[in-house]
Amino acid sequence: MSRALGIDPGSRATGFGVVDLTGNRLVHVACGAIHTPSRASAPERLAIIYRGLLDVIERHRPEEVGVESIFQARNARSALVLGQARGVALLSVELARLPIVEYTPMQVKLAVVGYGRAEKGQVQEMVRRLLALPEAAGPDASDALAVAICHLQTSRTARAVRERGAALVRPPGPR
Repeated sequence: MSRALGIDPGSRATGFGVVDLTGNRLVHVACGAIHTPSRASAPERLAIIYRGLLDVIERHRPEEVGVESIFQARNARSALVLGQARGVALLSVELARLPIVEYTPMQVKLAVVGYGRAEKGQVQEMVRRLLALPEAAGPDASDALAVAICHLQTSRTARAVRERGAALVRPPGPR
């Protein structure tokens, strides 16, 4: 079994999703969003995100973490604010000494939906189906679950290639 935490960084809401992979089966463990008050200062928001992620890590004990990378922002200020939230997420994971991999939104969509330009609603529905949830999680939590699913599928494929690749190498000599 592998347990992954997916993180969708945001300054107003940072989504998190914890998923187990048992054999070929994906199992929902937990998800949600760390919300910050709109009137809080930037440092206060970052501290809330930091403490919230540490709490998620302590409660659910993931073995590895996937984080969505920044791909675009409406303007420079939005990119800066998002970058700060993302930096706090990376710091939280690093201080917990967990392996972390970053994924672009296109990589996540491709892994979950099979199409890198899928719409947000398509991703939410596929996450719901893959995890057999009675209803779709909120947008931030769904995005984070999608990152966790992407990470588990990507790391499973990489392990299989490494294992099978080693088995395919033949020693030199007559056949």
